[in-house]
Amino acid sequence: MIYLSQLLGNPVLDSDGEKVGTVSDLGIATGEVFPRVTSLAFTGTGRTPLMISWRKYVNTYDEKEVRLKATSTDLRFSYLQPDEVLLARDILNKQIVDTHGMRVVRVNDLKLSDTSSTQLRLLGAEVGMRGILRTLHPALERLALKLAHTFGHPLPERIIAWSYMDLVERDLSNVKLSVSHKTLDELHPADIADIIERLDPRLRGQVFAQLDDEQRAGALAEFDDDAMAAELMGGMNESDASRTLSEMDPDDAAELVSELDYDKAEKLLRLMGVKEQNAVRQLLGYREDTAGRIMTSEFAAISHDGTAADAIALLKGLDEDFETVRYLYLTDDDGRLCGVVTLNHLITANPDDPLIEISTEELVTANPEDDQEDVAEGIAKYNLLAMPVVADDGHILGIVTVDDALDVLEEEHAEDLQIAGAGSDGSEGSERAGALAWLLRRNVWVFLWALGILALTFVSGERLRPQETLVCCLPLAVALVLAGDSISYVTNFFLENDPDDEDSPSLVGFAFKSLGVGVASGMLVALISVALVNLLASPVMPAHGLDGLLGPALTTGGIGAAVSTFVSFALAPTYLVVLRHRDDKNRETSGFALSILAMIVAVVTFVVASALLSGPCGLWWAS
Repeated sequence: MIYLSQLLGNPVLDSDGEKVGTVSDLGIATGEVFPRVTSLAFTGTGRTPLMISWRKYVNTYDEKEVRLKATSTDLRFSYLQPDEVLLARDILNKQIVDTHGMRVVRVNDLKLSDTSSTQLRLLGAEVGMRGILRTLHPALERLALKLAHTFGHPLPERIIAWSYMDLVERDLSNVKLSVSHKTLDELHPADIADIIERLDPRLRGQVFAQLDDEQRAGALAEFDDDAMAAELMGGMNESDASRTLSEMDPDDAAELVSELDYDKAEKLLRLMGVKEQNAVRQLLGYREDTAGRIMTSEFAAISHDGTAADAIALLKGLDEDFETVRYLYLTDDDGRLCGVVTLNHLITANPDDPLIEISTEELVTANPEDDQEDVAEGIAKYNLLAMPVVADDGHILGIVTVDDALDVLEEEHAEDLQIAGAGSDGSEGSERAGALAWLLRRNVWVFLWALGILALTFVSGERLRPQETLVCCLPLAVALVLAGDSISYVTNFFLENDPDDEDSPSLVGFAFKSLGVGVASGMLVALISVALVNLLASPVMPAHGLDGLLGPALTTGGIGAAVSTFVSFALAPTYLVVLRHRDDKNRETSGFALSILAMIVAVVTFVVASALLSGPCGLWWAS
């Protein structure tokens, strides 16, 4: 076994031992399970790039040199063939798609295997830490292996076989891998979307362009980031974009069109077929976050006086790309929804059975103006695979399917986590960043506490010595923690109470309750501070530390912290109004950002109150 990094830069010697250049790259033929190395690229005298046939001219090779069969004067140079790629130029340090693990990785080195004395084959890409260390210097890899073995944590290779690799930085549309494994365009649309989202921005459009209209439509419907989907759609020419929209389900197409600017959206809609355009425009007529916006207008409906045989014939006549059918909806003579037949009942029924006899007339329906979250919760509550959306006159307009309901619930859950200050990204690539973010979130009060000490030192001037300022700020830590708790108090109320619900507490009631909690919490902080001062001043534990000024410092800090705590909870109604206002505007609000804001307000309040108390007319000088 040998690695590309061990060959690059090695001298190339002819049959007489004369150096003719240094190895710069290897070419491989891509049409094999384990591609053969077909070309040797090297840099000759005067930094001239040259390429020769590996099979014809290479005699031996190792980690130190490559020796040729012919003299320098007998070499005949060749060119890269259409089905060949260069390992260093096209693969090394580039992103690839691991179609087995369905992820995007970066190639750190390439592993080669000698199948004969001169023939080399590519086994796969090294995407782990060992490849990085080996590229820097082989000694670093050996040192890391020894250290890992010493501490009992092996450092294995992470090799992705060529058969599981899909290159994303070169147009290899004419290169066919002779393997049975899935390539990028054969993956599930959800996996394709996940992979494209993880690519570098400059590569997304390039990979997306390699998909056909059906694959693009499926991937766009699965994107978590609507803005990214709109960006990809905006980068396509209008004809391709319109065809892709036509391939999408109407509800997915409407959601994507709503993210585009008006002129672009209108051009694409006009290029679509009349039927598809009307379906999308109908959905765009409903408000965002309603049942009408997420429903699909494709559903199977039949007259209530039909038979099971009629229903089977209807289903067989549907287009291949028709929305997945879960239920068959029955309509009366006036076209109003009057029943539903499940596929289970339809399959087990006799051909002559009337549909009305095998139908369910107790229907759970939604209005097109109903909130999408209420509809999704209704689907979950009644274990439905789809819920019909019915107009006020009883006509069925469309259906909300269970997959759309799951998307809504996931979106709402993510928003709730964002408001509550929790993270939601658990990917392997962001694990370390997530740990640092968690550490920052949990300990940001320490930074703000130190900021409070500096601020109090600055505003107090020479009235407080450094040690006195430090003691005075000890209660600030409690005030900062309670400020964070005040935001949790607000976000919990926001998530649990809908302002449109008649049973929900009013804003005025919440304000009075917040004031009560603030008064109680502030008094508790003040009482604890006074108790500590009395304890330190008792004969058992005389307060002679810091020249006897410990008691007055704690008194000042305790009262400042009490005022700060009261203000934190008194501002709770303001934070609630901000949350509700941004929610009405469909804007996300970070609970972590709100917590930082509340802590900053707490620090400012504490510093101002403590500075006033430590002034000429305050407790500090009175003591």
